[in-house]
Amino acid sequence: MTHSSYAYEKRGASDRNNEVLEFLGDSVIGLVTAEHLQKSFPEHGEGDLSKLKSLLTSTASLASFAEKIKLDKALLLGRGEEKSGGRKKKTILAGVFEALAGAVHLDGGFESARTFLLPFFEQSLKKIQAGRGRVDNYKSALQERLQRSGCPAPVYRTVSSAGPQHRRVFFVEVFCGDRRLARAKGGSIKDAEQKAAQKALRDSLGRKMRPLPGEMFWVKKE
Repeated sequence: MTHSSYAYEKRGASDRNNEVLEFLGDSVIGLVTAEHLQKSFPEHGEGDLSKLKSLLTSTASLASFAEKIKLDKALLLGRGEEKSGGRKKKTILAGVFEALAGAVHLDGGFESARTFLLPFFEQSLKKIQAGRGRVDNYKSALQERLQRSGCPAPVYRTVSSAGPQHRRVFFVEVFCGDRRLARAKGGSIKDAEQKAAQKALRDSLGRKMRPLPGEMFWVKKE
């Protein structure tokens, strides 16, 4: 559970950290996910399966898995990273979960890795398996919806930002032509754009939408 910042400060060797295990764990997670989705959703095509895989392997999902088993408390961080809130950063939490998956694979093989990972995936997929629908990305779904209705592709504009450099907040508006569809804020421009697209979609889809981790949502088929 060693972040590179801790390895550099405490051991004087920045390479004695989890990064190689993260590299391995990323591939292990990808294979377990693909295999599980192919077996669980045989009626889905490659496009839908790819979206489901993106959901389960997203930074937001992996970070939530890490929090469920309290990896944030076991993580070794350098002083600077600790002070800047590194224990709550999704990228760091996702990385340590990948490292753990890689370690489980090295220790017990692929079957052990599958046994470890599947309960996390099955819990995340419960919302999707409860009814007929599809998983989509907010920005992609908004663009497809507008184009089907004869509107031009949405345009995102960053209107302002605020806060210190390490906790910057960005404000973004999304437009269809001259009409503003929604306004949102986020910790990055990309995050704010996704949230603006989510707000715009909510106006038309309403309760049919179920938010999922990261940039994805589940929607009942129309």
